[in-house]
Amino acid sequence: MHDHIARAMAVKGRIRAVACVTTKLANDICFLQGTSPIASIALGRALSGAALVGSTLKQGQRIAIKFEGGGPLKKLIAEVEWDGAIRGTVAVPDAVAESVPAALGRAGFLTVTRDLGMKDPYTGMVQLYTSEIAEDLAYYLTDSEQIPSAMGLGVSLADDGQIAVSGGFLIQSLPPSDEVAVDRIMATISKLPPLTTLLKDAATPRQLLDILLEGVEHHPLESTDLFFRCGCSRDKVERAILSLGKAGLERMIEEQGEAAVTCEFCKQQYRFERSELEALSRSY
Repeated sequence: MHDHIARAMAVKGRIRAVACVTTKLANDICFLQGTSPIASIALGRALSGAALVGSTLKQGQRIAIKFEGGGPLKKLIAEVEWDGAIRGTVAVPDAVAESVPAALGRAGFLTVTRDLGMKDPYTGMVQLYTSEIAEDLAYYLTDSEQIPSAMGLGVSLADDGQIAVSGGFLIQSLPPSDEVAVDRIMATISKLPPLTTLLKDAATPRQLLDILLEGVEHHPLESTDLFFRCGCSRDKVERAILSLGKAGLERMIEEQGEAAVTCEFCKQQYRFERSELEALSRSY
């Protein structure tokens, strides 16, 4: 089953539902990051969460979610673009903890940045609610964006430490709310086996939506493939170096003589010799 996200609307547009499978891209990203088992679980959940939160993006738009806490994981970032491209990173990939909340820490913040192609991105922030990624994202959507939301995220590891399954779902109640339908869906969710069990049974995103919306009138919308893509380039790294300012760049030349910048997402390294840094300095 290839990674993708499926969408549906229910009860005449009053309920929006999306589900995704992210197993391959989560494995690819965790391999690049060199994650420990608990970091793989946390990052896999965050990647699915970002895909779900970004399911309504239009062309050229992007969303980034960032968890920062006092636990050993320190920081967790996942980004998704309008076409299904996803990337992610963790600050301490070899972190060890008994659970995702313990890895993130009970105190911290969730930041959601929406780049909608306007002059400035919109950024919202809330304190971590439970440090469970699905619950905190649902809390953010309900509290900050005023969209009552229920989210489920699941990641299961194989015996070799690779991700066996990764995916999730998001149900949102849109105005005017249909409380009867919402209650029915929540009752269905409460009776379901663990999400990872459904995914292991080869449930596709579309099948997940049919299960979640059983007994509720709904119709499918389009699906989108999900895949890993990093947005880094040498030009972007040059702009980052130039953002240091002429004084900062000259200090780098004097103290280091060269620069090596590693992308936090794909781990590609960009090297700049002294002559290249001097050329950048002359561009001011």
